Amino acid sequence: MKADRKLDLSLYLVLDANLCKTPEGMVETTRKAVEGGCTVVQLRAPEWKKKKQLEAAFLLKKLLKDTDVLFIVDDHIDIALLSGADGVHVGQEDIDPKYVRQLLGPDAVVGLSVGSIAELNTIGPEVDYIGIGPVFSTKTKVDAGAAVGLDLLEYISKEAGLPNVAIGGINQSNAADCIRHGADGVAVVSAICGAENPRAAAAAIKKAVNDALSI
Repeated sequence: MKADRKLDLSLYLVLDANLCKTPEGMVETTRKAVEGGCTVVQLRAPEWKKKKQLEAAFLLKKLLKDTDVLFIVDDHIDIALLSGADGVHVGQEDIDPKYVRQLLGPDAVVGLSVGSIAELNTIGPEVDYIGIGPVFSTKTKVDAGAAVGLDLLEYISKEAGLPNVAIGGINQSNAADCIRHGADGVAVVSAICGAENPRAAAAAIKKAVNDALSI
């Protein structure tokens, strides 16, 4: 990651292919979420063919290119390279982060999912931030595993010593709890993608996060 770049993970939107339905739907949800205060957008659409994911990536990059919002692609390094995304987020079963860094270069943002104490050992120097969770139970990601809870979130955030974002079942009512237990921000899926008004939903969660961060 660029030495002068400071990560603002306060409101990290993870786009959901089923809820947004189309690449254009993702763009519209993202536009409204950014207006509501979203600081990071991740394209995650394993249900879609690679061609459709790439289409969405190009559209999202075009939307975000003149903003300070970070654009991250889940897992697919090729899509990140082709679209000009800011970085890639990988899970424990995906490509090793050191290879992500090797392919994307020193300026890219590399994120890694961590969901247990044992997985702390997988964090190498090439990782810029971690996603901790699922903190609460979630139906959005079928392979997410059991909820880790707030206490483990706090432990992992302290031990990792890296910028981190809590993920999994997070909404306006529990976002502040995550911040109070060590998260630098919250990753949100259905609470924004499935909201009738994504702008208002994002703004409400962002306020909860900012209020907790200011204490």
